Amino acid sequence: MAYSAFTLSKVKTELGISLREDLDLFRETPAIAPSQHLVTTLEEHLPLITAINTEKARSELAIMPVLIEVRRHLNYQASLFSGSEFNVDARLGLEGFCDFLLCQSPEQYEISRPVMMIVEAKNESIKSGLGQCIATMRAAQLFNLKHPLPTETATETVAETVSETVYGAVTTGTDWKFLSLCGTVVAIDRSDYFIKEIDRILGILISTLRSSKQGSGAGC
Repeated sequence: MAYSAFTLSKVKTELGISLREDLDLFRETPAIAPSQHLVTTLEEHLPLITAINTEKARSELAIMPVLIEVRRHLNYQASLFSGSEFNVDARLGLEGFCDFLLCQSPEQYEISRPVMMIVEAKNESIKSGLGQCIATMRAAQLFNLKHPLPTETATETVAETVSETVYGAVTTGTDWKFLSLCGTVVAIDRSDYFIKEIDRILGILISTLRSSKQGSGAGC
């Protein structure tokens, strides 16, 4: 079953996920000013997105420039994948292609330690992408369990996975909704963020990768 087949109902019944909707996950997260390059890029691209109004245009003209900015800001010590195959557990239906992944490893040729799973909202509906996003987050959590860092023991890896936070986002390119997964609990941020708040969006995306490298997460 492809990730896109998961709804909120399915992730609860088939993946054992419980939901929280009462948290402001990133209220205290510092904003990060965008580069002039990103500011100029978005100023040029946003009118095109409105005029073309397709998912492909939103992906290429809004989402990817923001994610490239994240990688640039982190001095390329994070990897970015788009449209990559991510088969983790066929029995659970956690297989198929992911829209975007941000990983805490600089290695770009192979997916390693996913931290942020990003789903492009279909038909400009954030809600419709939540189940798909949560399924990819659960897959990332299991992937990290199966692929420990070289310095980790099996016991340490299991303990880490229980407390490690995996993050997610559903976006139309101009609207962003963030999530966190810790254990089997997914918190869906109460707040929505819009492209005019690009400094807040960058702050959240970058903080998730930094906190994962430091071994802590906002969602646990």
